[in-house]
Order: sequence, then C-alpha cells, then structure tokens
Amino acid sequence: MDATNEPTQTKTSSARASDENLKSLMKIMRVLECFSVNDRALSLSEICERTGFPRSTTHRLMASLKEVGFLDQDRERDKYRLGLKLFELGNIVLMNLDLHREARPIVDSLKRMSGQMVHLAIFDGQSAVVIHRADPSPDHAPTSTSIENAPVHCTSVGKAILAWQSEAVIQKVINAGLRVYTDATITSGPALLAELEKTRQRGYAIDDGEHQPGLRCVGAPIRGQNGQVIAGISVSGPSWQINMSDIEELSKVVIHHANLIGQRIGHHP
Repeated sequence: MDATNEPTQTKTSSARASDENLKSLMKIMRVLECFSVNDRALSLSEICERTGFPRSTTHRLMASLKEVGFLDQDRERDKYRLGLKLFELGNIVLMNLDLHREARPIVDSLKRMSGQMVHLAIFDGQSAVVIHRADPSPDHAPTSTSIENAPVHCTSVGKAILAWQSEAVIQKVINAGLRVYTDATITSGPALLAELEKTRQRGYAIDDGEHQPGLRCVGAPIRGQNGQVIAGISVSGPSWQINMSDIEELSKVVIHHANLIGQRIGHHP
C-alpha cells in the first residue's frame, strides 16, 4: 500500500463514520418525535408507520432507546412511552435556561398581582411550550415546571408569540391545520391572520374561550437580546372573574411583566 494514500483514506473513513453516526442520530430523533402530548403511548407498528422505517430497524432503535432510558415499555409490552431519562434531561435544560431562571420571580409577581394562573411559554416553531406555570389556588403547588404544549392559534400566550413571527412561520402553522377546541376556536387561515394583526396593533393577545370553554386569557410577547419575540407570558382565569371590560387594564400589567422579563434576558428597547 502506498503510504502517501493513508491520510486520505483515514479522512475518508472518518467522514464516512461521521455520516453514519449522523444518520443514526436522525433516525433516533424521528422515533422520539413520534410522541406528543396527544400521542403519549405508541405501538411498534404505529411508530413504523410514522417513521417509514422497516420493522426490524424500528425494533432495533427502540430497544436501544429503552436500554438507555429514553423509552419505557408498558406492562402489556405493546405500547412505548417516552422515558424518565428524557424528563431528567429536560429538567436540567429548564433549570439552565436563562429565560426560565430570570422569569421565575416575575411570573410569581404577576400571579400575586392578578390573582390568576400565569403561564410562561417559548416557541418551538409549531407550538408554545409552557416551561413555567404559577397557580394562585391554595389547592395547587406554588409553582410548576411541568412541560406542556399550547396551540399557538387559540391561546393568548401562543398568539402573543406567533403574531411577531415571520410570514413563513405563520403560514407553516396554518398549513399544519388549525385544530378545533371549542366553538370559538379560529379555524381558518384568513381569520387567524386578521387576529394576529389585531394582536400586533394592541400589543397583546386575547383568548376568549378559544382553547377551553369559559376561560379568558391575556398574553404578551417577550423579546430576546436581538429584539425577536422568543416567548410569551399570559394570565388566565374564568370568564366570570376576568370580564372583557377588565382586559385593557390587565393587559398593561401583563405587558409590563413581559417587558421586565425581556430586560432580564438582555432586551433593551
């Protein structure tokens, strides 16, 4: 063998190995992304259908994910769920997230001032992911860090974020389908675009029973260092407690707290 060819062959082998590793990681992500709040448990066949992978490949991937704790299998052994290891890693991410850390005392302050439930959410490109929730009710823990997805087309925190995204991002949300939750849910693209324009003009978003019947919410955008809207905060309560006549004054309080969070994470208008 020609010694001069060895470095080139070594680089080629390393590149090939790197490509294979990336492909394997992409396959793993495809499997994990099959799960959602609405699809918490899936069978092997369902995951094969969603990923398009052969059954043998899917089974091998899921066995590996189960081995490291990323997937759990129920007692009947025909359904898989996301594992606790992902929850542990997710909590580490939350605790190290500047937004979560800096916003926590402000979220609690807004809870005390409004006397209502407060949600803090970030945008993942499709949904508003609630990373912190503060409930004033004595029957609940003072704060919560459980993760949940809020649809961006029918929640105030979601619309407060979506309204300041690019046209392409908004269109992607519309193309994915606007799920119906109540009789008041916005279900057409033109109606959503009109609502987002109102949100931009007001500076805040309103959810009047669009996601949950009888629930009224006010949300405001949170801007990051570059001025881009990266998150939102909202106050939610029963419609009999939050009257429409209260919305304008309540919105000022929500916007103020949203701006405080933005300043803490580096946004300076």
